[in-house]
Amino acid sequence: MLSGGGRRVCSVTTMDTATTEYYYYSNTEPCPTISLLNPSVVSATFYLVFVLGLLGNATVLWVLLKVMRVRSMTDVCLLNLALSDLLTVLFLPFWLHTGAHAICQVMAGVYHLGFYSSILFVTLMSVDRYLAIVHAVAAPGARTLRYGIAASLAVWVISSCAALPEAMFSTMVVEDDSTQCQRSYPEHSARVWKLLRNFGENTVGLFVSLPVMVYCYVRILLVLRRTRNSKRGRAMRLIFAIVVIFVVFWVPYNVVVFLDTLQQLGIDDNCNATVLTKAAMEVTEIITLTHCCVNPVIYAFVGEKFRKCN
Repeated sequence: MLSGGGRRVCSVTTMDTATTEYYYYSNTEPCPTISLLNPSVVSATFYLVFVLGLLGNATVLWVLLKVMRVRSMTDVCLLNLALSDLLTVLFLPFWLHTGAHAICQVMAGVYHLGFYSSILFVTLMSVDRYLAIVHAVAAPGARTLRYGIAASLAVWVISSCAALPEAMFSTMVVEDDSTQCQRSYPEHSARVWKLLRNFGENTVGLFVSLPVMVYCYVRILLVLRRTRNSKRGRAMRLIFAIVVIFVVFWVPYNVVVFLDTLQQLGIDDNCNATVLTKAAMEVTEIITLTHCCVNPVIYAFVGEKFRKCN
């Protein structure tokens, strides 16, 4: 596949099985590719995340549906967050063992549906907590079960639209004597689709969700500092943990995606930067996967007292 500037674009599989790019520069040797993670470690991590994420999120669903019942917007958010995390982890084993084009497309679509929806539901829960604590008197009408369902449907629609191209352009590709599920964009529009994908991920994970979360929790902390509630300290520590966990699990990946976008636009477009970005992408993608195991703990189990502290 040819691109501008006399460079030939080739495919490389990253940890989300995405087709990324590295370049053969004119009259030079091709950029080398490096992998910071041993394939055995990656496989073990996938299976560990699969088991822990399946157990944790299935437990949350069971408790909400069978024990507590879904009665409020908070419950709806927890239910859908657990469901989106389940969508992410359920197909992890298939990434390691798949050979069918149709399964590849389903995996890519479902995985990214879980990816986008998980971030958006975490953000929605932040807004829900903000309304419950900062606007405790005026907010109850906006935090009903009906509004929770409507907001959740909006999240699923947005996430589905964002994940659809991932399913459309994913296919089985033979590479290094193995068959892998990768993106395969049309030659004439590959760069545009790549930029749109990066922009979508950064918009959801960095430019929208992070500022909204920071604003909501800063306002919540200001209110909690003025209260004498005995559970105030626990709630404030949980808020701090939520923000830190989001930053640790999501921000590094989004920063790498942003750097990749700069390279796609020809900014800082050199061999060393490309190699380092691809290596960082591999590591940060694994980090984002593990959030599926942490969400049930931080939002459902530990967060139960926090949900009642209003």
